[in-house]
Amino acid sequence: MKISEVIGRKPDQKVVTIGPDATVRDLLALLAEHNIGAVVVSSDGTTVEGIVSERDVVRRLHGHEEALGSPVRDIMTAAVHTAASTDPLDAVRSVMTQRRFRHVPIVDDGRLVGIVSIGDVVKAHIDQIEFERDQLDSYVRQT
Repeated sequence: MKISEVIGRKPDQKVVTIGPDATVRDLLALLAEHNIGAVVVSSDGTTVEGIVSERDVVRRLHGHEEALGSPVRDIMTAAVHTAASTDPLDAVRSVMTQRRFRHVPIVDDGRLVGIVSIGDVVKAHIDQIEFERDQLDSYVRQT
């Protein structure tokens, strides 16, 4: 299974982005509005300049409430691990597990085309295993 199939199964394939100059307060509103755990930081909505998650906000706010007014660029992760839509699900799942990433932006030809969460990846993997189980079960019952 390829990552493109995982993205294709998502009910909402739109990638939520935020500009690097937006405030952390703006980021919190965006996370709440879309009920998501991370946002790709992008000035133009197509390039990946960083990624910022709820966890980044919590770490920055602890003892520094003034951080709500600071720009997202101050708390984002700039060295973003991305994947391509043609990458195998197993490879992306492995990287996410080993490096403890919860979200991976999907970039094709330098352009942001999607984002997958660990939940998306696990669900796709479970669906794949269940399909294989059903195929084996069907095969066994025919013989």
